[in-house]
Amino acid sequence: MATNSRPVSAIMDATPAPIHHGTILVVEDDLRLQKVLRRIFVDEHYSVVIAGDGQAALDLFRKERPTAVVLDLILPQISGRELCPTFKKISNETPVIVLSAISEVADKVLLLELGADDYVTKPFSPRELTARVQAAIRRQNKPVTPATFRFGECEIDFKRMTASRAGQSIVLTAHEFKLLKFFIENSEHVLTRELLLNEVWGYNVYPTTRTVDNQILKLRQKLEYDPANPTHLLTIYGAGYKFVP
Repeated sequence: MATNSRPVSAIMDATPAPIHHGTILVVEDDLRLQKVLRRIFVDEHYSVVIAGDGQAALDLFRKERPTAVVLDLILPQISGRELCPTFKKISNETPVIVLSAISEVADKVLLLELGADDYVTKPFSPRELTARVQAAIRRQNKPVTPATFRFGECEIDFKRMTASRAGQSIVLTAHEFKLLKFFIENSEHVLTRELLLNEVWGYNVYPTTRTVDNQILKLRQKLEYDPANPTHLLTIYGAGYKFVP
């Protein structure tokens, strides 16, 4: 009988290494919610470390230097309100996303003043939470867009909010500037319609994906030499859009 002589180690080595996006520090004293949050982020290919009180969170933050923190406010020993600015003093570039039952606008503003990068109100949608965490991480990692950006025949001044193509002035709306800036910050990356809706339109606005298509169509008409055959704002069929300078 023929046997497969391929060594087990070779079979194991052929398995692709799992994607790893970094480490999330979850600071939450509710054991049930700890399990839920661990599962959510592990499914998104993050490592997860969990602290059930403020002091443990501070120790883990110093030890792990996580990619991002998901922080409850009401904790034993050290409150989340105290932890947030402390985390930022240690590592200002680490995003802190508050996960709390707070819903009052004044309290949300206070959280942002304390240094939180974003907040999600309990009860929460796992999809919204992961989207906000990933968006906060991207904001920290993205390159700084120059005040004036040129591509093709176009020149865009984001500081003055002016635009021109082939030397002729073009009128862009504030939202078109925002959409174009996001494309430039993510040049050569395929961006889904859902991502564009979340990042450019915002989480509290609910337009349809057709809104994205219409907005990009208008940008093409203003910026492309031949809008019917664009060379900068490209459609990636079945996936989304990509900006090529």
